[in-house]
Amino acid sequence: MAGGIFDPEFDQLPMRIPIFPLPSALLLPGGQLPLNIFEPRYLAMVRHALATPTRLIGMVQPLDHHAGGDIANDNIANDDGANENIANDGGADAAGLFETGCAGRLSFFQESDDGRFVIALNGVCRFHRLRQELDPNGFLVADVDWQPFANDLRIDVSALDRDPLIKVMKRYFDMKGFETDWTQIENSDNHQLLATLSMICPFEVAEKQALLEADSMAKRADLLIAMMEMALHDETGGNDARH
Repeated sequence: MAGGIFDPEFDQLPMRIPIFPLPSALLLPGGQLPLNIFEPRYLAMVRHALATPTRLIGMVQPLDHHAGGDIANDNIANDDGANENIANDGGADAAGLFETGCAGRLSFFQESDDGRFVIALNGVCRFHRLRQELDPNGFLVADVDWQPFANDLRIDVSALDRDPLIKVMKRYFDMKGFETDWTQIENSDNHQLLATLSMICPFEVAEKQALLEADSMAKRADLLIAMMEMALHDETGGNDARH
């Protein structure tokens, strides 16, 4: 099927995209990330992306958002479930970002009465950052390399043993007090399940980055199981009751 502005082929991906540095806000190919934008340079970034054919924004995590620096430094869920970006003054510090990120296509845009943008990004493809510079409006733009992740644009139909993942997921969600529609989860495909679970679980920045960089569904599933098992062990002191 031919690509288009909303479903680009690999050779239609631009070589330069705006970069949004945000800790703990993981975007994966096939996932959807809602964001609530109000800081002026990132409002300008969204306007810039809307004016491009592919409407792509690159999501990249800071290496250490507790160390300070001029990057977006918080990610807060508001009442309607969108992520709220709070950034301090100054330009983005490219040296303080992970090399690998994921580009998302602007699939939803709404401007509020107070000038905020409520947007949603649909994950398209991962990338490596190459050269970068600050746009005159204060947000980061970067030349990117898509080639190592060309398979992100293809549907992964490989088999996945879901039972171990679902079992530990139920224990983890119970510990965290998360409510979920298990029927919907059981009916979701493997790719959607892994992307959604990786994005919603409150893991540390380095753990989320490891999930982003996993090179197969099986490795991502193994990482998720290990991370949830570790969280269960830490919470219960090793006395977690399995059922």
